[in-house]
Amino acid sequence: MQNPNEDTQWNDVLRAKGIIPEKETEVTEEDLVDLVEQAVEQRSHGKDMGDMNLEELNDMEDDIDEEEQRIFEAYRRQRLAEMHASTLRAKYGSVNEITKADYVTEVNKAGEGVWVVLHVYKNSMPLCKLLNQHLNQLALKFPETKFLKSISELCIPNYPDKNLPTIFVYFEGDMKKQWIGPHAFGGMGFKLEEFEWMLGQIGAVKSELEECPKKEVKDVMNIAIRESAIHTADSDDDDE
Repeated sequence: MQNPNEDTQWNDVLRAKGIIPEKETEVTEEDLVDLVEQAVEQRSHGKDMGDMNLEELNDMEDDIDEEEQRIFEAYRRQRLAEMHASTLRAKYGSVNEITKADYVTEVNKAGEGVWVVLHVYKNSMPLCKLLNQHLNQLALKFPETKFLKSISELCIPNYPDKNLPTIFVYFEGDMKKQWIGPHAFGGMGFKLEEFEWMLGQIGAVKSELEECPKKEVKDVMNIAIRESAIHTADSDDDDE
């Protein structure tokens, strides 16, 4: 006798005519996890499992049945592993000063999976001071990224002042991006969010910014250019 649960054209015809019952939908591990998450969300007044800390997960454990318990345990182990991995990665959180002697160890040999952001600067330059302030805040916000700074003459002998400030970005010892000179940052109006956006675009930080903070400025400039072109065209028509 043919298996009624097989996916065959004949069984499809029989199911359509009501001769054999509809095939039971297979419940996957992912489906079970979704069911547990829905149950937990209902019991926790809408709070997602991914947003819970370990204490909250332990509290929820008493309210679930045997099947949910099995999946819940697997989920908790996964969360523990994720939190442990995140703790291992989040080992920086500040901006360290280096010199030429530290360059290879701190930058080129930073380690697997490590992003390094290095600011070459001079204390007497206001824009360099501004970038150092931004770096301090970014280092706190993104502790998984190594942020460094180095006075130009102690890092790169004879490095020209016209190239300052300079930002070098490395990943696993390889340079991925560089911004050189004041024009790369737009002057003293350079905002923290703009810096975060720049670093986020190359993957050096896990920024949640969805669009460039300078977008509005660019839009205003584009509108002004278009209006200027329209006025110029109208003026030419009048002259004719």
